[in-house]
Amino acid sequence: MNARHRLTALVLLILIPLFPAVQAAELRYGLKPVEIAPGVWVVEGRTENFSRINGGNIVNTAFVITSAGVVVIDTGPSRQYGEELRAAIAAHTDQPVTHVLLTHHHPDHVFGNQAFDPSTLYALPATREQLASDGEAFSDNMYRMIGDWMRGTEVVLPTREAVPGELVVGDHRFQLMAFTGHTGADLVVFDETSKTLFASDMVFFNRALTTPQSPGLKVWASELEQLETLDFDRLVPGHGPVVYDGTAFAQMKDYITWLDSMMTESARQGLTLSEVMGQPVPSRFDTVAESQYELIRTVTHLYSHYEKASLESAMR
Repeated sequence: MNARHRLTALVLLILIPLFPAVQAAELRYGLKPVEIAPGVWVVEGRTENFSRINGGNIVNTAFVITSAGVVVIDTGPSRQYGEELRAAIAAHTDQPVTHVLLTHHHPDHVFGNQAFDPSTLYALPATREQLASDGEAFSDNMYRMIGDWMRGTEVVLPTREAVPGELVVGDHRFQLMAFTGHTGADLVVFDETSKTLFASDMVFFNRALTTPQSPGLKVWASELEQLETLDFDRLVPGHGPVVYDGTAFAQMKDYITWLDSMMTESARQGLTLSEVMGQPVPSRFDTVAESQYELIRTVTHLYSHYEKASLESAMR
């Protein structure tokens, strides 16, 4: 090997180990919290599906700075996200994080748990059970979908029980509410002090809802009626932009009513699964991202229940 070739080989040996480090440096979410009320901050995700481009940053997380500590709502889709969220909090306050309220067990909401003290992680008991049961399968799927963004991410279960009712942290009074419409165990957090409703995935806005563990659209619609009665000034959906009126509720109820009616009529007509998946989404939902994709998934999750109900009705 001549001197030139030896030099080239030496350069390659030096550079090759650097490539993973360069890749790691590029995997940054660049989280930018926005203050929507005094001390109330939201990190808004994209209204997309999981991808290696967005790193799973499709969720809204939030934190509330009180006089006695910080209350965090959800931790995001990966360890990297959770660490960036914790750093973003530290950039705005010296207060410690005292409560991390996990709204449900879906990976985009809880896979940043590693970044926080386990003693601060609160969830409904059923949410903990669901994460213990489904967490590893979710993790495998996330690694496939977003790849290296998941580096070092492990499933961390909440250690504390979120008890429905009043939670007072410093100068903020929260109401914790348990619902079932999205996953069977859905925590909604209402900050009564700032009148901010953290609706979690009970409310999607300008993004199609997901239904893998939903007990049914009618249950979900009924619980939305309860949520809508709250005296809020701003609503933070699980996915989509912050809303300052009833627009998100109106869209959700309209969308759920259409889905329910369409699948009821499809079952009555005896349409097959593939035929229902091909139904057009009404143009009034053109602003709802991923509606055709989520229609296919929802039909897969729920249509058999409509077929069963139609058959039972015909036999009466």
